[in-house]
Amino acid sequence: MDINTIGLNAGIVWRLLDDNKRWEYNDLKAASGLSDRDLNAAIGWLARENKIQFSTDQEKGKEYLYLELNLYIG
Repeated sequence: MDINTIGLNAGIVWRLLDDNKRWEYNDLKAASGLSDRDLNAAIGWLARENKIQFSTDQEKGKEYLYLELNLYIG
């Protein structure tokens, strides 16, 4: 894996997150078609650029990780 591949994968994830939906990790992985390694690298890229945020939510005693797009208009 090289920096160009990580950047391309970050673009895939970015486009998926652009629908303003809250994603669980496994759902995002399935929709992107990326491996854990590639998805994690893409998430790291976007997090480093402050493009995404992480939050947890309690539902039925389970903890979920969500990714949301940080979009600033102005």
